[in-house]
Amino acid sequence: QVQLVESGGGLVQAGGSLRLSCAASGRTFSSYAMAWFRQAPGKEREFVATISWSGTTYYADSVKGRFTISRDNAKNMVYLQMNTLKPEDTAVYYCAASNLRRTGSSRQDDYQYWGQGTQVTVSS
Repeated sequence: QVQLVESGGGLVQAGGSLRLSCAASGRTFSSYAMAWFRQAPGKEREFVATISWSGTTYYADSVKGRFTISRDNAKNMVYLQMNTLKPEDTAVYYCAASNLRRTGSSRQDDYQYWGQGTQVTVSS
């Protein structure tokens, strides 16, 4: 069983930055594909970024160039550095893990484990 706990959300002005963290349990974390998704009020959950076991990354077009996903396998941590935030980035951000995939994926169905989410609010 894998447990994921997100942190780092909060209220920030447009143009500001936040760094989200995701702490993962599991002795084989280094082999998991990891991802961040988000869900805005009244909208479906959507893909944000993913990182493979080896560090290959892939981003949604809406965040490319502004967000950076990274991982520290020694600490069982995944991060999402969010810069130049916009009001439309306001959402609950979820960390997700797949112990069946080593490469990243933008599909929610590919992830077996999810955190509880952390709220990010960007004011204009």
